[in-house]
Amino acid sequence: MKLIQCITLILFSFSLTMYSQNEIPSKTWQLETAVLGLEEQYREKAKVYGYDADGNFIVLREGTNQYVCLADDPKNDHFQVAAYHKDLDEFMARGRELKAQGKNFKEIFDIREEEVKNSTLNLPYHSTLIVLKGDINEETKRIENQKVRYVVYIPFATSETTGLPDKPLTAGHPWIMNPGTHRAHIMITPTYPETEKTE
Repeated sequence: MKLIQCITLILFSFSLTMYSQNEIPSKTWQLETAVLGLEEQYREKAKVYGYDADGNFIVLREGTNQYVCLADDPKNDHFQVAAYHKDLDEFMARGRELKAQGKNFKEIFDIREEEVKNSTLNLPYHSTLIVLKGDINEETKRIENQKVRYVVYIPFATSETTGLPDKPLTAGHPWIMNPGTHRAHIMITPTYPETEKTE
């Protein structure tokens, strides 16, 4: 019985080692893919957050322009990166901090709502977030079927103040989400032909 337990422990430890070695992409790959949501002229000088060999969330590269990028989270089973204006970094960092404390989405929403209202958390007006999803080609490691979604934060805006509907009227139509709250934002999700592939 002890032998079986020992073998099980060894196999479990080996699987964890393999996970940490195989699932955390290289720094170079993270830097190259994290910036895909940006126009090419902004990519080289953007700040990039990503993951070290142990899976810790770290700054992979400091930036000198207006963009901050997030590398793909290796714990997720789909590829997704994001880029946002540097003035949003405090707000985004607060969300990550609260999530690390075990707060759920509603708790994070409510805490940041109160902090923005009390001016203890900075959330600028008219700041943009770009989210890019895609599929990893396992042979080339390139990102195929890239699709982006744009978010423009306009805190406490409503349909009445913007003229935008609170739901998309048709596919790809801009609309306002979370109207009247600190997290009010314009959602723009372009449509893509099913057969389209980009790298």
